[in-house]
Amino acid sequence: QGHDVELVVMEASGGYERLAFLLLWELGVCCGLANARSVRYFAEAMGFLEKTDKIDAAMIARYGAVKQLKAMPPPNAAQLRLKALVARLSQVTGDLTVQKQRKSAALDAETIASLDEVIALLTRQSRRLEGEIASLIDDDPLWACLDRAFRSLKGVASRTVPRLMAQLPEIGIVSNRAIAKLAGLAPIANDSGKRSGRRSVRGGRAG
Repeated sequence: QGHDVELVVMEASGGYERLAFLLLWELGVCCGLANARSVRYFAEAMGFLEKTDKIDAAMIARYGAVKQLKAMPPPNAAQLRLKALVARLSQVTGDLTVQKQRKSAALDAETIASLDEVIALLTRQSRRLEGEIASLIDDDPLWACLDRAFRSLKGVASRTVPRLMAQLPEIGIVSNRAIAKLAGLAPIANDSGKRSGRRSVRGGRAG
């Protein structure tokens, strides 16, 4: 308060920034997100090897100004819901795998019965979550269109589609090149003078 703020830049830190990000937007303050690794490299290039809250804040602000970061509007309710459902489904799927592995190694009858109960519960939760995700996608015209397009591709699993939509909501809005870079799949040039180096992929939102 009391400052003429055009844009608040914060590091994407695994979700810890989410509450502040949403609250600031609710107050009418535009926010943008910066890749934490990129900010650290930027700070080191500027000669700041130390890492304190004060230095971090200054480097994030300078990084945002130099890179001319744009405001990133908050996700709508449907996007937040989809992301939460996809994350929970991933957790349940992981738990199911663990319980089935334990059952395969169990010999005691009571232990097996207990594991069967847990597996049945997790299976029901998995099916319910899949149904909620499918309904959410069907209710959104863009998502429904993308869902049909993805499923027409050979080798695309049914759970891959909602996961892509949850983690890369820009799909269908920005260019294919931009999506590839966000996913960490864009070939990175490695040229110098007349030498054309081998391209590689790295980074990205999940990198």
